[in-house]
Amino acid sequence: MSYHFLRALLFQLDPENVHQWMSIFLRIMPLFPLKTSFMRRVPAAPLQVMGLHFPNPVGLAAGLDKNGECIRTWEALGFGFIEIGTVTPRPQPGNPKPRMFRLPKAQALINRMGFNNRGVDYLVEQAQRTPFKGVLGINIGKNADTPVEQATEDYLIGLRKVYPWASYVAVNISSPNTPGLRDLQYGEPLNRLLAALKAEQQRLADRYGRYVPLAIKIAPDLADADLITVGRALLRHGMDAVIATNTTFSRVGVEHLPYSGEAGGLSGAPLMARSTEVVRQLADILGGELPIIAAGGILSGADAAAKIAAGARLVQIYTGLIYRGPALIREAVEALREQSGQKSC
Repeated sequence: MSYHFLRALLFQLDPENVHQWMSIFLRIMPLFPLKTSFMRRVPAAPLQVMGLHFPNPVGLAAGLDKNGECIRTWEALGFGFIEIGTVTPRPQPGNPKPRMFRLPKAQALINRMGFNNRGVDYLVEQAQRTPFKGVLGINIGKNADTPVEQATEDYLIGLRKVYPWASYVAVNISSPNTPGLRDLQYGEPLNRLLAALKAEQQRLADRYGRYVPLAIKIAPDLADADLITVGRALLRHGMDAVIATNTTFSRVGVEHLPYSGEAGGLSGAPLMARSTEVVRQLADILGGELPIIAAGGILSGADAAAKIAAGARLVQIYTGLIYRGPALIREAVEALREQSGQKSC
């Protein structure tokens, strides 16, 4: 069965129900003899970023596997790295349903999930029991009922608990679906958070004898002046990478489509241009001192190559995987190999 045909069937059903059913399928998929065949389809394109070895530069973005239940399947599909979460210190149900909407004509999604997850202890259990030696990013956030003034402690709890199991830790301060969260991208709240994270990272590195990089995930909706301020803060506080970008509040280009008026973050093809422009601006601001992981709107190999051309070192996909299926992973890797002058295999 082709993915195109499967998608046509699945798109007749409620998107969140499909996500839950697919999560169950992805959990049991490694029980079948599929891993070797999937891995052979994605060529190697190794590189070093953040001091880590990546078999290829195409990763899974946070959000598809919030609880870390499908790590082995993502590996089998050929991702060069996997980012699980966003996870919060305590379990939480997220926002009321319905909270996920498809815009097929725009190859887009709107979601207001609200960090629904089973809590950091459950995610750590999944990471512990999964035999995975690749690059595993763990994305942390704050609980919805934690006042933004106390958000730093939630992030520190998450960092402490996931540190032993993560290749890198992503810090989500840019989801549009947790009230007040994006305020952490500005001014003194940002400086306090980054300073606390850096100090805790150093303590944990001493404790465990290994340095786990920190990557900060930002929004595409920052004004140019705010983007400069954020970039300089990341450099000043010694962060290890930036993920650009999360979903957007903007509805430019989709205003006429069903569900476009729903609250939440827009992802998919309409986000491509803006998120790539953020990558380009960040590359100028950071001057090569901090690697950029690009996410947002990648639905083809050409899209992935555009992110790298704009200044990213790695790319992540989410909505593109839903619309294009696993073939997008190989297409993106091959495009990046060609862009870098590597021969395909």
